[in-house]
Amino acid sequence: MNIKLVGTLIGISLIVCPLLYIFLGPALDATQMETFKLLLSITGCSALFCFVVGELTGNNSQMDKLWSILPIVYVWVVAVKGGMSPRLVVMACLVTLWGARLTFNFARKGAYSLKFWEGEEDYRWKVLRDKKEFQPHWKWMVFNLFFISVYQNVLVLMTTFPALVLMNVTKPFGWLDVVAAVLMLGFIIYETVADEQQWAFQSTKWKMLKEGKRLEELPSPYNKGFNTTGLWGVSCHPNYFAEQAVWCSFYIFSVAGGIGIVNWSIAGALLLIVLFQGSSAFGEEISASKYPDYARYCKEVPRFFPALWKR
Repeated sequence: MNIKLVGTLIGISLIVCPLLYIFLGPALDATQMETFKLLLSITGCSALFCFVVGELTGNNSQMDKLWSILPIVYVWVVAVKGGMSPRLVVMACLVTLWGARLTFNFARKGAYSLKFWEGEEDYRWKVLRDKKEFQPHWKWMVFNLFFISVYQNVLVLMTTFPALVLMNVTKPFGWLDVVAAVLMLGFIIYETVADEQQWAFQSTKWKMLKEGKRLEELPSPYNKGFNTTGLWGVSCHPNYFAEQAVWCSFYIFSVAGGIGIVNWSIAGALLLIVLFQGSSAFGEEISASKYPDYARYCKEVPRFFPALWKR
């Protein structure tokens, strides 16, 4: 991940998103626009908080802490403003389940603290911060402002747009809503299993390393340094795959509500997929620099979509 890639991503978003809204309606009515302004104000406050606290503390995981919380707030606000229709309530409950699970997974890694500005920072931010592309610090400050703080906050808001377009829809909850709900729940479970497998693997590995053993002395598969068991044996990033699939499933609700097979609320899910392409590539770069066998693993196992074959 570099400045050029981030600039391209933001540029594409600024062009594509308005075009999607113009050509792939529906337009927001007065009630939806009022709700959107409320959500946007929350997003703005969150972005300001992430930037200021990130710069003052040097901990750039402030948005990481809010990533799983803000969508819950957004969708419940929409649900209340939309009269708590069955479809919106189901969507809000599923997002709450998704958020609670992801928050727990991040919390057990030490991300949250009573001193809210502290907590364990995602190791990838330090690696990225130390790259020559982000030296001197003012370059990192620009990156922190426009990408970490503003862009990611806006992206999180955009993933919840399917709920916003459904605020005033009167079409009854139907079979396609059930399909969307089952898919979303299934991918939440899939992601939970992937994270639990990763947690168990890493906990066992680090326990043995703290006992004084060297990585190459550990029993297989721990001596590789990275997980290749369970879902991680058929996908390099099963958690990322499920995360993208969760929000694609969430989008299906808008189709079920009669908005149209393709409508502008798909923008968030699409941009999330693009983001994970860059994020996963950066993570793989770091892992390959630490573990000799990781590059071969990435060549043999699909990046996202699980497969029982090896390339």
